[in-house]
Amino acid sequence: MGNCIVPYCDGPKSTNVRWTLPAVCFVWQTAMVILFGAFVRYNKEVDAHWPETKINENITSDIENDFYFRYPSFQDVHVMIFVGFGYLMTFMKRYSFGAVGFNFLIAAFGIQWALLMQGWFHHIDPADGMIKIGVENIINADFCVASCLIAFGAVLGKVSPVQLMVMTLFEVTLFAVEEYILLNLIHAKDAGGSMVIHTFGAYFGLAVSWVLYRPNLKESSRLNGSMYHSDVFAMIGTLFLWMFWPSFNSAICNHGDGQHRAAINTYLSLAASVLTTFAISSLFQKHGKLDMVHIQNSTLAGGVAVGTAAEFMLMPYGSLIVGFFCGLISTLGYIYLTPFMERKLKIQDTCGIHNLHGMPGVIGGIVGAISAAGATESVYGQQGLIDTFDFTGNFKHRTPAVQGGYQAAAMCIALCFGIGGGTFVGLILRMPLWGDPTDDNCFDDEVYWEVPEEEDSADPVLQYNNHTVVNKHAEVTETGFTVEQH
Repeated sequence: MGNCIVPYCDGPKSTNVRWTLPAVCFVWQTAMVILFGAFVRYNKEVDAHWPETKINENITSDIENDFYFRYPSFQDVHVMIFVGFGYLMTFMKRYSFGAVGFNFLIAAFGIQWALLMQGWFHHIDPADGMIKIGVENIINADFCVASCLIAFGAVLGKVSPVQLMVMTLFEVTLFAVEEYILLNLIHAKDAGGSMVIHTFGAYFGLAVSWVLYRPNLKESSRLNGSMYHSDVFAMIGTLFLWMFWPSFNSAICNHGDGQHRAAINTYLSLAASVLTTFAISSLFQKHGKLDMVHIQNSTLAGGVAVGTAAEFMLMPYGSLIVGFFCGLISTLGYIYLTPFMERKLKIQDTCGIHNLHGMPGVIGGIVGAISAAGATESVYGQQGLIDTFDFTGNFKHRTPAVQGGYQAAAMCIALCFGIGGGTFVGLILRMPLWGDPTDDNCFDDEVYWEVPEEEDSADPVLQYNNHTVVNKHAEVTETGFTVEQH
């Protein structure tokens, strides 16, 4: 029964989702159409009345439309969500369809639900009660979905697509509440989402995995690993994420110096984490060989950890320090902590999200709290301090020291939401009606996908017309052999 605490959780399993998956997709997409029709409209920069808006607000050019500032970043973030995260999880021998396909499914549903949930909390127009959406909204929806894909990494290969849809429904809802508390009520700054996205998503996924613990998962151990080509595909995801992470952390920063600073800080932190990861991976492996698991994941830890403080005056050397230590900690986590968590804590973390998102996310929150508490007018300037920490309105009298305390409180809240929410949702997913696989049938695409038969390998045919024969001691040996024609 694993870690379940209620008697009805376990029961006979059937992986046939022929009726449940179509029902969930059709019903929920129909609900999205109805809800969008009732509540969602374009904001003033998207609406066809934009020419009148320009006149009323003395805007001289279309280039001042937020689309032209934000859309390049949106493109990068969107690629990270659908290509980066998807391909990063294709390392399993027989679960590439599930990694990319289910990533696609839950992201496509999640962005719709996120636009609604985040809209209700952040973007209600008091004039007509409608949610007004623009390019910044779709970036934030992608951010919300990123937390769902992080959690997906913890249960990769062990759940059904229906369970993933249910998990996404609840996680997006909890994310919107958590985001509102942290960013609006507490007024924490978290440009790159170290706390709101990574910490919450990682510990939510780990809590779900704890509740869904499979005591006999070793029966699927033959498939719980990678192959040469699957690791190459996963590395494609790593490179997309690594290249576009500066856009992820700077996408919704204030125009100008804040956005510029966030991109540079992320750029440097990522670079530092690569060298540390290579060093630790080689140092702790026999004969100094590198482990592809470390290279695929820990090289990204610097981008996660610098997220909260990305737009702060962290200084270039500070960004390098953050990346240096996060590459080290993340790699050691894969070597020592992941096996410990499975053996002692009964947490089966398929992708090692605790090492890539959990611990670096917490470190990012701590770095953000310290950086905020230590901010001074001499470093930021008077207006720079106000702009960076948004000390306006109800928060105009807040000091950097107080801001640092609220940043630390935000980290604790993100952890509580992640662990508590994941445990609750895990209990729902444990019910025997979602079509999840048995312990001996995990990590296999054939459970939910039509998988083409693999071609049989055939011995190479010798080609005599080029006057060469194969020699195991030399690459090519010339010969005078000819084929007699009859």
